Amino acid sequence: MKSVYKISLVALAVLGLSACNQEQKTTKDTAGTELTTQAQKESYSVGASIGKYMANHIKEQEELGLPVDRALIVEGFANGLNDKSKLTEEEMQTLLQGLDKRLAEKRKSHADEMAKKNLEAGKKYLEDFAKKPGVVTTKSGLEYQVLEEGKGPKPKATDTVEVHYKGTLIDGTEFDSSYKRNQTVKFQLNRVIPGWTEGVQLMPVGSKFRFVIPSDLAYGDRDMGTIPANSTLIFDVVLKSIVKEDAKKEESKDASHAGHSH
Repeated sequence: MKSVYKISLVALAVLGLSACNQEQKTTKDTAGTELTTQAQKESYSVGASIGKYMANHIKEQEELGLPVDRALIVEGFANGLNDKSKLTEEEMQTLLQGLDKRLAEKRKSHADEMAKKNLEAGKKYLEDFAKKPGVVTTKSGLEYQVLEEGKGPKPKATDTVEVHYKGTLIDGTEFDSSYKRNQTVKFQLNRVIPGWTEGVQLMPVGSKFRFVIPSDLAYGDRDMGTIPANSTLIFDVVLKSIVKEDAKKEESKDASHAGHSH
Protein backbone atom coordinates (compact mmCIF):
# COMPACT_ATOMS: atom_id res chain seq x y z
CA MET A 1 0.00 0.00 0.00
CA LYS A 2 1.37 3.39 -0.97
CA SER A 3 1.81 6.02 1.68
CA VAL A 4 -0.92 8.64 1.89
CA TYR A 5 1.79 11.29 1.82
CA LYS A 6 2.66 10.57 -1.80
CA ILE A 7 -0.77 10.42 -3.42
CA SER A 8 -1.96 13.15 -5.77
CA LEU A 9 -4.87 15.46 -5.08
CA VAL A 10 -7.05 13.42 -7.40
CA ALA A 11 -6.14 10.20 -5.63
CA LEU A 12 -6.85 11.86 -2.30
CA ALA A 13 -10.24 12.88 -3.61
CA VAL A 14 -10.99 9.29 -4.52
CA LEU A 15 -9.97 8.24 -1.01
CA GLY A 16 -12.29 10.80 0.51
CA LEU A 17 -15.18 9.95 -1.79
CA SER A 18 -14.74 6.25 -1.10
CA ALA A 19 -15.16 6.99 2.59
CA CYS A 20 -18.60 8.31 1.79
CA ASN A 21 -19.72 4.80 0.91
CA GLN A 22 -18.89 3.44 4.33
CA GLU A 23 -21.61 2.80 6.88
CA GLN A 24 -20.26 5.40 9.27
CA LYS A 25 -22.10 8.62 8.46
CA THR A 26 -21.39 10.76 11.51
CA THR A 27 -18.38 12.29 13.18
CA LYS A 28 -17.76 13.60 16.67
CA ASP A 29 -15.12 15.65 18.40
CA THR A 30 -12.41 13.23 19.48
CA ALA A 31 -9.70 15.75 20.31
CA GLY A 32 -9.31 14.30 23.78
CA THR A 33 -9.82 10.66 22.88
CA GLU A 34 -7.36 8.26 24.42
CA LEU A 35 -6.08 5.74 21.90
CA THR A 36 -6.35 2.38 23.64
CA THR A 37 -7.53 -0.16 21.07
CA GLN A 38 -5.96 -1.26 17.79
CA ALA A 39 -9.02 -0.05 15.88
CA GLN A 40 -8.80 3.40 17.48
CA LYS A 41 -5.13 3.70 16.62
CA GLU A 42 -5.76 2.59 13.03
CA SER A 43 -8.61 5.08 12.59
CA TYR A 44 -6.55 7.87 14.09
CA SER A 45 -3.61 6.99 11.85
CA VAL A 46 -5.78 7.30 8.73
CA GLY A 47 -6.93 10.77 9.75
CA ALA A 48 -3.51 11.93 10.92
CA SER A 49 -1.87 10.71 7.70
CA ILE A 50 -4.36 12.61 5.57
CA GLY A 51 -3.95 15.67 7.80
CA LYS A 52 -0.16 15.51 7.52
CA TYR A 53 -0.34 15.14 3.76
CA MET A 54 -2.69 18.10 3.49
CA ALA A 55 -0.54 20.26 5.78
CA ASN A 56 2.48 19.69 3.56
CA HIS A 57 0.42 20.21 0.43
CA ILE A 58 -1.15 23.43 1.75
CA LYS A 59 2.27 24.81 2.66
CA GLU A 60 3.61 24.10 -0.82
CA GLN A 61 0.51 25.51 -2.49
CA GLU A 62 0.77 28.74 -0.50
CA GLU A 63 4.49 29.03 -1.24
CA LEU A 64 3.71 28.69 -4.95
CA GLY A 65 1.22 31.56 -4.72
CA LEU A 66 -2.03 29.60 -5.00
CA PRO A 67 -4.71 30.58 -2.45
CA VAL A 68 -5.92 28.07 0.13
CA ASP A 69 -9.03 28.29 2.33
CA ARG A 70 -8.18 26.04 5.26
CA ALA A 71 -11.65 26.28 6.79
CA LEU A 72 -13.24 24.99 3.59
CA ILE A 73 -10.77 22.10 3.44
CA VAL A 74 -11.91 21.02 6.91
CA GLU A 75 -15.57 21.56 6.00
CA GLY A 76 -15.20 19.59 2.78
CA PHE A 77 -13.52 16.71 4.58
CA ALA A 78 -16.27 16.56 7.20
CA ASN A 79 -18.97 16.78 4.53
CA GLY A 80 -17.32 14.01 2.55
CA LEU A 81 -17.29 11.71 5.58
CA ASN A 82 -21.00 12.41 6.10
CA ASP A 83 -21.88 12.00 2.43
CA LYS A 84 -23.10 15.59 2.27
CA SER A 85 -20.71 17.06 -0.30
CA LYS A 86 -21.87 20.29 -1.92
CA LEU A 87 -20.33 19.29 -5.27
CA THR A 88 -20.73 16.13 -7.28
CA GLU A 89 -17.96 13.58 -7.52
CA GLU A 90 -17.46 14.49 -11.19
CA GLU A 91 -17.20 18.21 -10.37
CA MET A 92 -14.63 17.58 -7.66
CA GLN A 93 -12.58 15.29 -9.88
CA THR A 94 -12.50 17.96 -12.61
CA LEU A 95 -11.60 20.73 -10.17
CA LEU A 96 -8.82 18.73 -8.52
CA GLN A 97 -7.39 17.65 -11.86
CA GLY A 98 -7.24 21.31 -12.84
CA LEU A 99 -5.57 22.20 -9.55
CA ASP A 100 -3.06 19.40 -9.99
CA LYS A 101 -2.21 20.75 -13.44
CA ARG A 102 -1.76 24.31 -12.18
CA LEU A 103 0.42 23.09 -9.33
CA ALA A 104 2.58 21.11 -11.75
CA GLU A 105 3.01 24.20 -13.93
CA LYS A 106 3.90 26.31 -10.88
CA ARG A 107 6.41 23.70 -9.68
CA LYS A 108 8.10 23.59 -13.07
CA SER A 109 8.23 27.37 -13.33
CA HIS A 110 9.67 27.63 -9.82
CA ALA A 111 12.21 24.86 -10.51
CA ASP A 112 13.32 26.53 -13.76
CA GLU A 113 13.72 29.86 -11.98
CA MET A 114 15.74 28.30 -9.15
CA ALA A 115 17.93 26.36 -11.61
CA LYS A 116 18.72 29.62 -13.42
CA LYS A 117 19.56 31.37 -10.14
CA ASN A 118 21.75 28.46 -9.04
CA LEU A 119 23.69 28.62 -12.30
CA GLU A 120 24.30 32.35 -11.93
CA ALA A 121 25.21 32.09 -8.24
CA GLY A 122 27.57 29.20 -8.98
CA LYS A 123 29.34 31.17 -11.69
CA LYS A 124 29.86 34.10 -9.32
CA TYR A 125 31.14 31.79 -6.56
CA LEU A 126 33.62 30.15 -8.93
CA GLU A 127 34.90 33.55 -10.05
CA ASP A 128 35.43 34.66 -6.44
CA PHE A 129 36.98 31.37 -5.29
CA ALA A 130 39.44 31.39 -8.20
CA LYS A 131 40.95 34.62 -6.81
CA LYS A 132 41.87 33.06 -3.47
CA PRO A 133 45.52 32.21 -2.74
CA GLY A 134 46.62 28.80 -3.95
CA VAL A 135 43.48 28.04 -5.96
CA VAL A 136 44.09 26.27 -9.27
CA THR A 137 41.58 26.18 -12.12
CA THR A 138 41.86 23.29 -14.58
CA LYS A 139 40.94 23.39 -18.27
CA SER A 140 37.58 21.83 -17.52
CA GLY A 141 36.69 24.58 -15.04
CA LEU A 142 37.27 22.52 -11.90
CA GLU A 143 38.79 24.56 -9.09
CA TYR A 144 40.81 23.14 -6.24
CA GLN A 145 42.86 24.24 -3.27
CA VAL A 146 45.48 22.10 -1.54
CA LEU A 147 44.74 22.12 2.19
CA GLU A 148 47.27 19.40 3.07
CA GLU A 149 49.82 17.90 0.69
CA GLY A 150 50.29 14.13 0.97
CA LYS A 151 53.36 12.16 -0.03
CA GLY A 152 51.74 9.04 -1.47
CA PRO A 153 51.01 8.07 -5.09
CA LYS A 154 48.23 9.57 -7.18
CA PRO A 155 45.37 7.32 -8.28
CA LYS A 156 44.33 6.58 -11.86
CA ALA A 157 40.75 6.84 -13.07
CA THR A 158 40.43 3.05 -13.02
CA ASP A 159 41.59 2.79 -9.40
CA THR A 160 39.33 2.29 -6.42
CA VAL A 161 40.00 4.90 -3.76
CA GLU A 162 39.18 5.30 -0.08
CA VAL A 163 38.21 8.79 1.03
CA HIS A 164 36.73 10.88 3.79
CA TYR A 165 34.75 13.87 2.58
CA LYS A 166 32.22 16.56 3.31
CA GLY A 167 29.97 18.05 0.63
CA THR A 168 28.23 21.42 0.83
CA LEU A 169 26.33 23.80 -1.40
CA ILE A 170 27.76 27.27 -1.95
CA ASP A 171 25.46 28.67 0.75
CA GLY A 172 27.10 26.35 3.28
CA THR A 173 24.32 23.76 3.42
CA GLU A 174 25.86 20.36 4.08
CA PHE A 175 24.23 17.62 1.98
CA ASP A 176 26.51 14.71 2.78
CA SER A 177 29.45 13.75 5.00
CA SER A 178 31.31 10.50 5.54
CA TYR A 179 32.53 11.97 8.82
CA LYS A 180 28.99 12.01 10.20
CA ARG A 181 28.67 8.32 9.36
CA ASN A 182 32.09 7.78 10.95
CA GLN A 183 33.09 5.63 8.00
CA THR A 184 35.30 6.19 4.97
CA VAL A 185 33.91 5.54 1.51
CA LYS A 186 35.42 3.41 -1.25
CA PHE A 187 34.53 3.65 -4.93
CA GLN A 188 35.99 3.30 -8.38
CA LEU A 189 37.10 6.71 -9.54
CA ASN A 190 35.74 6.52 -13.10
CA ARG A 191 32.23 5.76 -11.83
CA VAL A 192 31.57 9.09 -10.19
CA ILE A 193 30.78 12.61 -11.37
CA PRO A 194 33.43 14.15 -13.66
CA GLY A 195 34.57 16.67 -11.05
CA TRP A 196 35.51 13.86 -8.68
CA THR A 197 37.10 11.69 -11.35
CA GLU A 198 39.33 14.54 -12.46
CA GLY A 199 40.00 16.07 -9.05
CA VAL A 200 40.91 13.02 -6.99
CA GLN A 201 43.47 11.98 -9.62
CA LEU A 202 45.35 15.17 -8.72
CA MET A 203 45.68 14.11 -5.08
CA PRO A 204 48.64 12.20 -3.65
CA VAL A 205 47.50 9.73 -0.99
CA GLY A 206 47.39 11.49 2.38
CA SER A 207 46.29 14.80 0.88
CA LYS A 208 43.31 16.98 1.73
CA PHE A 209 41.94 19.09 -1.11
CA ARG A 210 39.00 21.44 -1.40
CA PHE A 211 37.19 21.12 -4.72
CA VAL A 212 34.71 23.61 -6.12
CA ILE A 213 32.91 21.72 -8.86
CA PRO A 214 30.87 23.57 -11.52
CA SER A 215 27.41 22.14 -12.12
CA ASP A 216 28.37 20.76 -15.53
CA LEU A 217 31.03 18.62 -13.81
CA ALA A 218 28.57 17.58 -11.09
CA TYR A 219 24.87 16.78 -11.58
CA GLY A 220 24.04 19.44 -14.18
CA ASP A 221 20.37 20.33 -14.48
CA ARG A 222 19.23 17.25 -12.53
CA ASP A 223 17.50 17.95 -9.22
CA MET A 224 18.91 15.43 -6.75
CA GLY A 225 16.70 16.49 -3.86
CA THR A 226 19.32 17.67 -1.39
CA ILE A 227 21.32 18.95 -4.36
CA PRO A 228 19.19 21.35 -6.43
CA ALA A 229 19.54 21.57 -10.21
CA ASN A 230 22.56 23.47 -11.57
CA SER A 231 24.29 23.51 -8.18
CA THR A 232 27.98 24.25 -7.87
CA LEU A 233 29.32 21.87 -5.22
CA ILE A 234 32.09 22.18 -2.65
CA PHE A 235 33.86 19.07 -1.40
CA ASP A 236 36.59 18.79 1.20
CA VAL A 237 38.22 15.46 0.41
CA VAL A 238 40.91 13.46 2.20
CA LEU A 239 42.43 10.68 0.07
CA LYS A 240 43.09 7.89 2.56
CA SER A 241 44.34 5.18 0.23
CA ILE A 242 44.28 3.52 -3.17
CA VAL A 243 42.52 0.20 -2.63
CA LYS A 244 44.50 -2.86 -3.68
CA GLU A 245 42.95 -5.32 -6.11
CA ASP A 246 42.40 -8.00 -3.49
CA ALA A 247 40.53 -5.56 -1.26
CA LYS A 248 38.12 -4.21 -3.84
CA LYS A 249 35.47 -6.77 -2.94
CA GLU A 250 35.07 -4.94 0.34
CA GLU A 251 34.15 -1.66 -1.34
CA SER A 252 31.56 0.46 0.41
CA LYS A 253 28.33 0.96 -1.50
CA ASP A 254 27.02 3.95 0.43
CA ALA A 255 28.71 6.81 -1.46
CA SER A 256 25.41 8.09 -2.82
CA HIS A 257 26.48 11.75 -2.75
CA ALA A 258 30.22 11.26 -2.77
CA GLY A 259 30.21 12.36 -6.38
CA HIS A 260 28.51 9.19 -7.60
CA SER A 261 26.75 9.48 -10.93
CA HIS A 262 23.06 8.63 -10.76
